[in-house]
Amino acid sequence: MSDDQIQSERRKKLEALRELGVEVYPTRYDRSHTLVEVAALYEPKLGEELESSPSSVRVAGRIMALRTFGKAGFAHLSDGEGRLQIYVRKDQVQEPGFKIFEKLDIGDFVGVEGPLIRTKTGELTVSVRTLTFLSKALRALPEKWHGLSDVEIRYRQRYLDLIANPEVRSIFVNRSRIIREIRTFFDEQGYIEVETPMLQAIAGGAVARPFKTFHNALGMELYMRIAPELYLKRLVVGGLGKVYEINRNFRNEGISTRHNPEFTMLEWYEAFADFENMIEVTEKLFLRLAERINGGLVLTYNGKEIDLSPPFRRVPMLTAIQQGLAQRNIETTDDKLRERNELQGLLKQVGVEPEAGASWGKMVTKIFEVVVEPDIVQPTFIIEFPREVSPLSKQKPSDPQLVERFELFIGGLECGNGFSELNDPEEQRKRFEDQLKERERGDGEAHLMDEDYIDALCYGLPPTGGEGLGIDRVAMLFTDSKSIRDVILFPHLRPKAGRHSAE
Repeated sequence: MSDDQIQSERRKKLEALRELGVEVYPTRYDRSHTLVEVAALYEPKLGEELESSPSSVRVAGRIMALRTFGKAGFAHLSDGEGRLQIYVRKDQVQEPGFKIFEKLDIGDFVGVEGPLIRTKTGELTVSVRTLTFLSKALRALPEKWHGLSDVEIRYRQRYLDLIANPEVRSIFVNRSRIIREIRTFFDEQGYIEVETPMLQAIAGGAVARPFKTFHNALGMELYMRIAPELYLKRLVVGGLGKVYEINRNFRNEGISTRHNPEFTMLEWYEAFADFENMIEVTEKLFLRLAERINGGLVLTYNGKEIDLSPPFRRVPMLTAIQQGLAQRNIETTDDKLRERNELQGLLKQVGVEPEAGASWGKMVTKIFEVVVEPDIVQPTFIIEFPREVSPLSKQKPSDPQLVERFELFIGGLECGNGFSELNDPEEQRKRFEDQLKERERGDGEAHLMDEDYIDALCYGLPPTGGEGLGIDRVAMLFTDSKSIRDVILFPHLRPKAGRHSAE
């Protein structure tokens, strides 16, 4: 039967219910229990106990299975969390209950009231005395909905994914728990949760390509936030010494199993701290998440066991590159990695064509991304990044080419990025000017000049440590999800031909 035919049949049933005088879309239905509560309270009881001490319940849910036998029938209800069988018999249910039952389809919502019994197979069941129609499903669930695996349907129509796959609901429940634990952790540490603009005159705080929009009343072009960093550090200038924000960011870049144009980030900043302090906070945060979400310090991600016991390993980027190249039987030294010609040759050896005019820092970072990043499984802080790719980081005192910055990698995922914040306004201006030169050479992700932020630094930013942590990727780790789309309820997809909505 085609989808149009199915809808036609279901609409006929809807009209038949209306002819019976049934309110087909009522406003509310008061329940005595959720289905999980029914199971918790009554599943331990035997049939004899339920008969000798009858317990009536009033519950509601979506019909997930339906079987009729002339003057009686069974159905299974689900309210999203629990599942419960109901038994409807013509001579027991109040009118027009059985007539309603005969017009039901899988997917419809109903409310039922009656005593709990055990069937011959021992299943806990509501013996229905009153049946109330609550909502009609005009479209049928997909074929094999109980094992829906079509990725296209699952992502485009997440509601069907949630109906069909209970484990998906668990992923998003755990994601919510992760965010709640993060908030509790930072609140307990004395941080203040704040909110900063999502529409910004200058897309700053990260090296990324922004989305553009236009404000009609102000007559000005604005950018969707790529990071809240520069606003959060303005607050530190203003005397809010420990701040954090759980924020939505938008970056106009490629889509992959690790990237979505719209994503959730945690950022926090602390006055009189540096990147070492941020590493310590990060380890404490992961320890808490491991204990509260995972129930232990060892989790499994992508088939590999990952130990979140602190302290995490720390490796300078140049050292990590040497180790990664050695595994490919390519020998080099720290001194050689400081030479542009050496880097160009190494890039070719690992299958990457050097970008014309690329800075030393960009080439170093590219080699790292190719030969090191994918193989980092255990929690590792890669420290000491090139200055050219870190326009907001404080320089390492003993090495002008490097900065006090780290990125946290777990299970092959880049999860966090933190550093000692650059607080010298003159040096910050020079870094922004260097970024503008990169833009002139065609780098659309290079940072713009932000005069207002430099003005804020001129009022004095104390020594400050800061970090950004990708919540979507943390959720991937703790739910063993291979794609970022699996932990975002409504990931971005190309629209279907002729459609302009998410579907």
